Amino acid sequence: MANTLYPLWKEGLIQATANTSLGGTVKAVLVDTGSYTYSGTHQFASSLTGTAGIAQPILTKTFVGGLFKGDNVTFTAVATGSGSGTALEAIAIYIDTGTASTSPLVAYFDTGVTGLPVTPNGGNITISWNASGIFQL
Repeated sequence: MANTLYPLWKEGLIQATANTSLGGTVKAVLVDTGSYTYSGTHQFASSLTGTAGIAQPILTKTFVGGLFKGDNVTFTAVATGSGSGTALEAIAIYIDTGTASTSPLVAYFDTGVTGLPVTPNGGNITISWNASGIFQL
């Protein structure tokens, strides 16, 4: 799978539906692609499986010319639910509403992210976004 924006978030954005703004709390979560397979039909964070660590907020967000930028994220003391040695190959971004079943999935990255893939060992994992930004519309 290549890096992509979730189609249902893009549809919601175009239609200005609730919870599509990146102005609120936006989080990133680490994903094991052996447990989760991207689908363009996935809409909410509750669809994610094989996640590891606690989802981290993307801070210092900017939106200029359709470019979404934010601070790198650090996941602390990461172990996977599948046990030590399970690699994490992707990261998903979502808008956090406080409830996974209403938190829209925004983006999915499995290539070109500094820090991935990584095998958790209980230590910190830092994800560095591309210097030019996280994604552009």
